[in-house]
Amino acid sequence: MRITLFFLVLSIGLGASAQDDKSSCPGNLSIFAEFAKVKNYDSAYQPWKEVRTICPELNVATFKYGERILAHKIKNATEDKAVYQQELIALYDDWITYFPTTKRGASEVGKILSSKAQALVDYKLGTTQEAFDTFNQAFTQDAASFTSPKRLYTFFKTSYQLYKEGNQSTEELFNKYEEISEKFELEQTNLARKLDVILKKEDAGEPVTSREQRNKRVYETNVLAFSTYAGNLEAMISKESSCENLIPLYRKNFEVNKTNSVWLNRAASRMDAKECSDDPLFVELVEALHGINPSANSAYYLGLLKDKAGDSQGALAYYEESLTLEQDQYRKATILYKIAVKFKTRGLKSKARTYALRALKNQPSMGKAYMLIANLYASSANKCGATQFEKRAVYWLAAKTARRAASVDPGVKKTALKMAASYSGRAPSKTDIFTEGNSGQTIRFTCWINDSVIVPEL
Repeated sequence: MRITLFFLVLSIGLGASAQDDKSSCPGNLSIFAEFAKVKNYDSAYQPWKEVRTICPELNVATFKYGERILAHKIKNATEDKAVYQQELIALYDDWITYFPTTKRGASEVGKILSSKAQALVDYKLGTTQEAFDTFNQAFTQDAASFTSPKRLYTFFKTSYQLYKEGNQSTEELFNKYEEISEKFELEQTNLARKLDVILKKEDAGEPVTSREQRNKRVYETNVLAFSTYAGNLEAMISKESSCENLIPLYRKNFEVNKTNSVWLNRAASRMDAKECSDDPLFVELVEALHGINPSANSAYYLGLLKDKAGDSQGALAYYEESLTLEQDQYRKATILYKIAVKFKTRGLKSKARTYALRALKNQPSMGKAYMLIANLYASSANKCGATQFEKRAVYWLAAKTARRAASVDPGVKKTALKMAASYSGRAPSKTDIFTEGNSGQTIRFTCWINDSVIVPEL
């Protein structure tokens, strides 16, 4: 009995000393990492827990894999779910303490804090205000690493919830919307820059490496995600951002902000996007903006005003001034696309296509520009061509252009393919081709389109 007791005490002592002994950490790190790599998170948990408790400073893998391990435990737990949830929140806090930067020294605080905030929302931990404050801290401290479209969307969702609960003003809501939507635009532009490098190589017939192919798939996935969440963001704010709400708000705040170029630009942009530019306030905003800081945006808005006044030449002059003032090719592409839309609305199809093509020259992955051109072609069916067959053949050109949109821009792929299918369905059928006997022949459109299509082979 004494011997048994002796060994029991000895084993307890050895266990305690083992817990304090960091020498076991490298081995446990290797063990849990191997389990985690094959998604055996249950087996990974205990050795991970040992490393997490004894030597959290050892390797960032403790936190990266720990996030996955705990997410798995939370999802599958029956009794200890709350314990694992609190472990996860504590993990994020310690992650910032021990590994706030990458190996190259870039901050990851925004990424980590936004992950923590998302967890607070997902697991309904704390209040909406606490989640919003955590998101806001991430965005304020380190927006550069806060790049997840889902978390950016959830960030605004918490702001919107606070607004609905009466804990945020309309002005605060719109300020947050503008900040987050600008972040969306920035990240989408960054992805477009990367994607366009590869697209240009493909279009030039240059070889694309396997790494570039993998990167392209990643970029395309992220483009789609950003496009989806940006659409959700816009849908959420749409009711609140009506002209009936925007105009009184901006009118109330105009005097104190009439020398604030950021505020003026955001207000003008929102009013233009929501088609509130007929209101006299829009004129005041634009003139004030151009007066204190002549820019590509202010020149573009002055062009809009000239357009509305019926001064087409004056409008075009301001549009071109806008393009001259803008040095960044991607922001220039956005302006060119907006101008193309304005010309399309006025029925000036050739000019609209010209500006859409200029937009694509600056941003080859701008699928919506191809879609605009496709729509221009489709709207000219039955107007171009000498025979009924030739008139309907325009739809082939429209469908081809829509498919190009789908191939370069994952964000519009689904819509563009539906558009292409619709246009193809309106084009001449195989029976029509057989009857005409012109399979494989070229049809040239001498109208404004000034392009051609090849009749499909039977």
